[in-house]
Amino acid sequence: MNIGFIGLGAMGFPMAVNLVKAGHAVTAFDFNQDALQAFAGEGGQVAASAADAARTADFFVLMVVNGDQADDVLFGAGDAVASLPSGACVIASCTQPPAQAKILGDKLAQHQLTLVDAPVSGGVGGAETGTLTIMSSCPAHVFEKAKPVLDVVGKNVFHVGEDHGAGSTAKLVNQLLCGVHIAAAAEALQLAEAAGVDPKSVFDIVSVSAASSWMLNDRGPRMLDDDPEVRSAVDIFVKDLGIVLDHGRAARHGLPLSAAAHQMFLAASGAGLGRADDSQVIRSYRALNTKADEKD
Repeated sequence: MNIGFIGLGAMGFPMAVNLVKAGHAVTAFDFNQDALQAFAGEGGQVAASAADAARTADFFVLMVVNGDQADDVLFGAGDAVASLPSGACVIASCTQPPAQAKILGDKLAQHQLTLVDAPVSGGVGGAETGTLTIMSSCPAHVFEKAKPVLDVVGKNVFHVGEDHGAGSTAKLVNQLLCGVHIAAAAEALQLAEAAGVDPKSVFDIVSVSAASSWMLNDRGPRMLDDDPEVRSAVDIFVKDLGIVLDHGRAARHGLPLSAAAHQMFLAASGAGLGRADDSQVIRSYRALNTKADEKD
């Protein structure tokens, strides 16, 4: 199959490489020239623009930051929609509000194109090993058509429903829990730290106890590292929890834990840590709980 792929970031790059290894003809575009060169070294084809990547695509994968970027690639500066062959399928793996996914699907239908609303979860590790969770929504026949592509990059591929936006709703719920869990883990480990108890020992205990969670086990060790590798940035959760809260506000749905977690990520971003690993939200708790005499 011919696949156009937009976005060779930390997750997009290994996803595109896995598609190449599976035998697909993948043509990718990214503004990062180093990423394009590295992709060519993995056997992929590189495009001069998003429109160029779309020209012969049976499937057009958008692994971009959000729905606004997806719309810009297709209908804005990228103008990829004008190059996509009639009947091509767009797989939008960005995190976006459910309502925006629905609008995107409606706009593509006007050009005889189909959409799979297919956000992903699993981080860089899942992208590298092809074990992502994919939450897709689209008509059943479109899902069956796209599933061979989705199965290459994901281990847990779900068809949430036929309406565009259902996949993005599932991702919204996932990101709510991820953000709250990371913030809760940071709060707990910083409490141990402030009490003078070795947070590494507390982590070792809690990680095998009833309070353990996937996020604690994944982020906890990086919270105790002063300069961890960036696997997912603070600003990702500023964005994603912002989407959660916007959705809740529109639905008049109270989300107090999401709001509290969002504030801690916002504080970390405001302190200049927006591009730091999201585990470093723990520094917001350190700043919050530093006593006046410790600052003098």
